[in-house]
Amino acid sequence: MPKAKKTKKTSKSTKIKKLSEKSESKESLETELSEEIENNVKEDIIEDEIIKEDSSEDELVEDEKIEETIEPEKKEEEPKKSDKISEKKLKSTKKSTEDEQLIDLIIEETIKSYNKAKIEPGEAVGTVAAQSIGEPGTQMTLKTFHYAGAAEFNVTLGLPRLIEIVDARRNPSTPMMEVYLTEKYATDPQAAKKIAQNIELSKVVNIADSVDIDLATMQIVMRLNRELMEEKGIKIEGVVQRLEKMKKGEIKSSGNIVTIKPKSNDLDKLQKLLEKVKEHPIKGLKGVKRIVIKKDQAIGEYVIHTEGTNLNGVLQVEGVDNERTKCNHIREIAETLGIEACRNAIIREAHGVLDEQGLDVDIRHIMLVSDLMTNSGKIRQIGRHGISGKKSSVLARASFEVTVKHLLEASIQGNEDPLKGITENVIVGQVIPLGTGNIELLVSRSK
Repeated sequence: MPKAKKTKKTSKSTKIKKLSEKSESKESLETELSEEIENNVKEDIIEDEIIKEDSSEDELVEDEKIEETIEPEKKEEEPKKSDKISEKKLKSTKKSTEDEQLIDLIIEETIKSYNKAKIEPGEAVGTVAAQSIGEPGTQMTLKTFHYAGAAEFNVTLGLPRLIEIVDARRNPSTPMMEVYLTEKYATDPQAAKKIAQNIELSKVVNIADSVDIDLATMQIVMRLNRELMEEKGIKIEGVVQRLEKMKKGEIKSSGNIVTIKPKSNDLDKLQKLLEKVKEHPIKGLKGVKRIVIKKDQAIGEYVIHTEGTNLNGVLQVEGVDNERTKCNHIREIAETLGIEACRNAIIREAHGVLDEQGLDVDIRHIMLVSDLMTNSGKIRQIGRHGISGKKSSVLARASFEVTVKHLLEASIQGNEDPLKGITENVIVGQVIPLGTGNIELLVSRSK
């Protein structure tokens, strides 16, 4: 198409030359030339428009052909149902991989935080723990928590309680339990009261107006209080049955009066029997003196607080939640639930005492003390009758208490001191095995 255009333009130029030769006058030549140029310009414009139209038509034809070729391809490329399912699977796998990456990131950050929290090798953890607990411990005061109710009692807290814990006392000053109930009984006050009646120890003296000796008949006479018996859920038949188990004589009941006729008329024996009868248990668990039922507003349940403990017995009472019931008698926990539960109880009790006084002590220091007290499988106190008195080092034992006794026994038995601890190395003037002093260097002389 462009070549044809060029030939037409050349023929037009020859025409112009011929006209110029024919015309003689300048004016006629100019007019003719101007007319010819105008005609040529018009022809060129028309030809250009025709060429553009032809090219656009060709492009349209080509586009239609391309569309015709693309349309079947598109039809072939329409996704099938299986392809859609695979796309969903791909999205789910992408999501799962993102979740896995997130989990890996969390684990990585956790490991970093854990490694940052580690102590330096050779750190004197015992000294740091002793300082962390001992320093705030000097600011603690004697404090008792008061449980108000029908039967009021106090619970020892503060420094005396902390001393009881680390000394692992066999008889703490205020043993107590927090008895939680199962879902069936927890929100029912009457059910909680019945369970409490089965837990609280009721003796003859607690339900009788008087227990005396009738010298005329040489028998013991008990006048029972029906109101007290009803309050504690006790019947006269139950009292008679419990007294019969003593097997100390013939027992009779009439109304609210119960009599015991012993086999012997000896006054001294009768007096001793009187004391036994007064303290004889009728209902409840041994060791549980009094109870207070309180509603815990935080959980909306009734909780039984006891003065005195009998963890083994309480856990066997119907309606008691064995998983949530607490006891502050550490040795009783060790005997009933084992040494691991005892370890957790030491941590809970010690941390609770410090927290109640407003003292912020890192729980890891308390955990270290608890581990030291229980790592042998039996609970040991921190003192000369426990951990301090059972150290392998003679000098360490002697430096704590009863120095002469330990040195004398060690010299008689011919004991040796390996000097691996802090105290013994300080005594003999050696570097203590802590920090940089805990590192031994090996010198190679071959090089």
